[in-house]
Amino acid sequence: MNMPLFKSMGNSLTHTVSSACEWLISQQKPDGHWVGPVGSNASMEAEWCLALWFLGLDDHPLRPRLGNALLQTQRDDGSWGIYLGAGNGDINATVEAYAALRSLGYAEDHPALHKASTWIAQKGGLRNIRVFTRYWLALIGEWPWEKTPNLPPEIIWFPNKFVFSIYNFAQWARATLVPLAVISARRPSRPLRPQDRLNALFPEGRANFDYTLPKKEGRDLWSDFFRTTDKGLHWLQSKFLKRNTMREAAIRHMLEWIIRHQDADGGWGGIQPPWVYGLMALHGEGFQFHHPVMAKALDALNDPGWRHDKGDASWIQATNSPVWDTMLAIMALHDAKAEERFTPQMDKALGWLLDRQVRVKGDWSIKLPHVEPGGWAFEYANDFYPDTDDTAVALIALASCRHRPEWKERGVEEAIARAVRWLVGMQSSCGGWGAFDKDNNKTLLSKIPFCDFGEALDPPSVDVTAHILEAFGILGLPRDLPCIQRALAYVRAEQDPQGPWFGRWGVNYVYGTGAVLPALAAIGEDMTQPYITKACDWLVAYQQEDGGWGESCASYMEVSSIGRGKTTPSQTAWALMGLIAAGRPQDYAAIEKGCRYLIDRQEPDGSWTEEEYTGTGFPGYGVGQTIKLDDPALSKRLLQGAELSRAFMLRYDLYRQFFPIMALSRASRLITPNVTTEKAINAAKKNLAEAVA
Repeated sequence: MNMPLFKSMGNSLTHTVSSACEWLISQQKPDGHWVGPVGSNASMEAEWCLALWFLGLDDHPLRPRLGNALLQTQRDDGSWGIYLGAGNGDINATVEAYAALRSLGYAEDHPALHKASTWIAQKGGLRNIRVFTRYWLALIGEWPWEKTPNLPPEIIWFPNKFVFSIYNFAQWARATLVPLAVISARRPSRPLRPQDRLNALFPEGRANFDYTLPKKEGRDLWSDFFRTTDKGLHWLQSKFLKRNTMREAAIRHMLEWIIRHQDADGGWGGIQPPWVYGLMALHGEGFQFHHPVMAKALDALNDPGWRHDKGDASWIQATNSPVWDTMLAIMALHDAKAEERFTPQMDKALGWLLDRQVRVKGDWSIKLPHVEPGGWAFEYANDFYPDTDDTAVALIALASCRHRPEWKERGVEEAIARAVRWLVGMQSSCGGWGAFDKDNNKTLLSKIPFCDFGEALDPPSVDVTAHILEAFGILGLPRDLPCIQRALAYVRAEQDPQGPWFGRWGVNYVYGTGAVLPALAAIGEDMTQPYITKACDWLVAYQQEDGGWGESCASYMEVSSIGRGKTTPSQTAWALMGLIAAGRPQDYAAIEKGCRYLIDRQEPDGSWTEEEYTGTGFPGYGVGQTIKLDDPALSKRLLQGAELSRAFMLRYDLYRQFFPIMALSRASRLITPNVTTEKAINAAKKNLAEAVA
């Protein structure tokens, strides 16, 4: 299909994509992979600073560097925020950053700390801080342990079918809960020096402070029951369980679980919380720093895969994204038809990715013991928790080489078939896919006091499901397969009445809609259907005057922010990819305008600049999935507003490059249709269908 509107920008489009690919290739690591820094919020640096204090490593050379990072990221009003551009700071990150700086010896009247304590007081003080922040204050002697949610280590013995089994919690909550249960049982603390205590945060004195958890509006009988149970558990612990034989056995079992789950790079679960809590839990049980588990965990703090240094400051990432970044880079370069130009680099990347397939069973297999492993994880080392989203995108990336004889000899077809079978096994009952587990949706868990930090569950989401559908379509799986039909029904049922789809792992409706439309096209859906037209109309309606698209993280709490925000390269690319997949002639003008936005904003070196947070860790709803935002009491029910105090937002540095390359490359095919080796691809599709069957 030719597109007259695009002919005038054909050369610009080609040059933009070419220089963007050159820049991307220049960022490739010697072994073939890509990885960009992952930005989050100040709690990462603050908590590591406090953890090193707690461990007795107050002279660790990393601590002052973390303090410098905190000073550099403080907002003008004295607070620290969850994402760039947030209208308000976050009470939790601000309290933790304040405590960390005090542990480093910064005085109360230091300008940065005075501004922070003033801001905290203006926001009502410590009354509404989350559970995790309360734990951190307890660890440094600033909060009574009996006023924190109790996590009995005996839960390690709950059977898998029992609702409170650790395997009914989301991967990130489970891996964090286990070491925290040990810490909660022992109630350790290493108080700050007398001159560094947080007296300024208790202006009326600690004796007059109300330490109880704030009551959420709209709570039900279960919430009240769990609060009462929590008080009972604290009483039992104080009277009977401190050195009870059963408790000691449970703690030993927890410690074995922690040691067994340590990743090859020294961390746990591929994320910060279980890593930092795991270290403290083991230290409290007498593990010395020279113990192999402890030494490996501490050494990881010097690993550039986790640590980012700039000048005299250091940031410890919440996670790292090499597998995700590499497969997206392969997708982008393949979309740009860069294989011939960069064959050695592409082959090295494909080999690196193929070697990262996880072929050992992880926590997901507790409920699916008969499903063979075959997924990909997100990080450098995380064999216990491969995820369905990475696996889907890995399949799309590997599909680019499956017709080549040399890759068939390396087993790419067998790897693809294995991954497809794993994904089919991981499909949830509703037809969608969660990220790490099947049917991880027991909402009762979200009501226990521990789970006020964000999301304790990992239910299916549309964006993950869409990526899997897209992979299945690209691989040529028959559209009438039950797994595809069930997934399609789930996606259709989840569409917002206004037309878009919610974005669980990216911000937000632009991300969800930009994921669904290419998936529908890949499985052969009729793209002229009214529900698809409605989605396209929504995207066009939210295109901004400069030609781009942007959506603020505030859209997770504010209806007025849905589809609105500062325009960004990544979100513009997502919208373009959706419209291009639909292929409606009436959208050509919007597509051209979006392409010109990307072309005009490319830097001279071939890259794009994007500081905004367009990745989502979790939106802070508790249930891990979309909710109705028109509830007038929503902020009181969730204890967060648009600042997202119970949420976790991310900035993936290379999103600014991957997705514009994909979008512009796909737009170029509207000018010059792609010609493929149909015979080879059709043969590969037939072989895969037979392997999966």
